[in-house]
Amino acid sequence: MARFEHVRSFAVHIFTACGAALALLALIFATGGHWTAMFFCLGMALVVDGVDGPLAREFKVAEVLPRWSGETLDLIVDFTTYVFVPAYAIAASGMLPQVLAIPSGVVVVITGALYFADRQMKTPDNYFRGFPALWNLGAFYLYLLVPPPWLAAAMIAALAALSFTPIKFLHPLRVRHWRVLNIALLAAWAALAFLAVINDLAPGPYVTWPLVAIAIYFFGAGLLRRPA
Repeated sequence: MARFEHVRSFAVHIFTACGAALALLALIFATGGHWTAMFFCLGMALVVDGVDGPLAREFKVAEVLPRWSGETLDLIVDFTTYVFVPAYAIAASGMLPQVLAIPSGVVVVITGALYFADRQMKTPDNYFRGFPALWNLGAFYLYLLVPPPWLAAAMIAALAALSFTPIKFLHPLRVRHWRVLNIALLAAWAALAFLAVINDLAPGPYVTWPLVAIAIYFFGAGLLRRPA
């Protein structure tokens, strides 16, 4: 029985580490300019990130295999999928002013690394403190909306600055306030984002504007709470 628990727990770690493999595939697609395939891989990494935590808690992986730190593994994988690959996509998008493209990517990786090192990145009520380095989503909306270059650069700068503010950002799965609504909107967002990806990031207004509306809700839900 104990051996089975060890194998099962290590399988959860392998599942988490598959997020790093998806990050590699995403980067390979990105370097070839296959942005839709890149976002598909990043989307699959989001699924892995959403599932591995509950599995680890259900199977008590930290207790069964204390040698391997699931928290460290998760941070490593998340940095590659949430920050590093999206930083390349932002820098290579061609949507920012040429003089700001590479500096913007550099800003993304630096602020993202600092955010992931912050031991106070979450508040006691499970909100994120500051913009939670969700650059995969930032890059997704950049490619979806294709804003003017100056606006795209301003958006990147604003999100980077928000990483260090005491403003709360909603964690849709862990925040208890309006959790049912948050999870329902998250599911709707996932379905709409999938439609956007399979339509080569040009899905039309009936998909694009609901995606924008849901993003505004998740952004605003934390702002309406007391600062962290």
